[in-house]
Amino acid sequence: MKYVVVLYDGMADYPVPVLGGKTPMELANKPCLDKLASKGEVGLVKTVAEGLKPGSDIANMSVLGYNPKECYTGRSPLEAVSIGVDMLDSDIIFRCNLVTLSDEEKYEDKTMVDYSAGDISTAEAAEIIKSVEEHFGNDIFRFYSGVAYRHCLVWHGGTLDLGKLTPPHDISGKVIGEHLSQSENAKELIGMMKASYDFLMDHPVNKKRIAEGKRPANSIWLWGEGTKPSLPDFKEKYGVDGSIISAVDLLKGIAKCAGMNDPEVEGATGYIDTNFDGKSECAIKELETKDFVYIHIEAPDECGHRNEPENKVKSIEIIDEKVLSKLVDALQKYDDFKIMVLPDHPTPIVTMTHAGDAVPYMIYQKSKESDNGVTSFTEATAKATGNYIEIGHTLMDKFIKE
Repeated sequence: MKYVVVLYDGMADYPVPVLGGKTPMELANKPCLDKLASKGEVGLVKTVAEGLKPGSDIANMSVLGYNPKECYTGRSPLEAVSIGVDMLDSDIIFRCNLVTLSDEEKYEDKTMVDYSAGDISTAEAAEIIKSVEEHFGNDIFRFYSGVAYRHCLVWHGGTLDLGKLTPPHDISGKVIGEHLSQSENAKELIGMMKASYDFLMDHPVNKKRIAEGKRPANSIWLWGEGTKPSLPDFKEKYGVDGSIISAVDLLKGIAKCAGMNDPEVEGATGYIDTNFDGKSECAIKELETKDFVYIHIEAPDECGHRNEPENKVKSIEIIDEKVLSKLVDALQKYDDFKIMVLPDHPTPIVTMTHAGDAVPYMIYQKSKESDNGVTSFTEATAKATGNYIEIGHTLMDKFIKE
């Protein structure tokens, strides 16, 4: 038996006015996904338990069968694992975004223009993080370069008592002042964020980006604090050897912590320009030696954060054509297989950030096809089935063990 999960990050949505009151899932042309849904099981699953933040970290851990209330130690530690950061039990790890802020004189009056610094490249970002480390790095604070706008800070002997450190994608287009922690313990962190603006505006990378009409990475933004992670081994938990294919450090970190393979896909960006063909080809290759493959695709989520409804529709269609349909074709050579498709959480266009609502799921098994009356896989059709899984981390048990 082969098991495949295709995770459309942030795909679920609310009705979008500019899309005629439809959701991207309702509007997208996705013949392969709709056909699978018509022959499988469709329903809703609550991937983010009440009281938890609806982040991709918690939601993907839940989909993978890990109870976040028991296993979750923060988002940034998982990303730090991915980029090879050695952590002590006493370390506090942070996500360090490179962002674009507006040019008001006072830092608190600036607006979050772009949480991704205009899709800054990994090579450009590495130069900037090197400068950030030169300015702030010492025996207490160390900065590590990651992928694109996503990087890490390790605070040796730090504290988690920091007040609220807001994710930058939650405040796109908003003045940042009220979203800066007022905790005395966070004073040094906020100070570094403010000081970074003073020297990054004149950084050679940013001068070049501005000359090219691109947004500068003119500030660091610290958030997502946590401690050294630990997850039970996925193979020991489920009896299958697995791989996670993703462009983002978060999923790669989860893979490493869970003892899973995390192959690199050249040209994987985490956005709608990612190498979709490369992801499907990588998954097909992994299935030659692995029983379980989890393909995480970030594009729908990024489109939600950026208020790009048409691109969100397009991303769902591209995944159907270049990933899902190719996987289904390749899986036919096996005696039996199961495939599950779902988002981790909604990323509604109208809010431009994550939501904790239950999401639609679809499970198809080659040897157990049955007509279920579902003609299109959407938020509404999933709800209409009446199938509901309240405890998200039990979904993987259902997928693999039933």
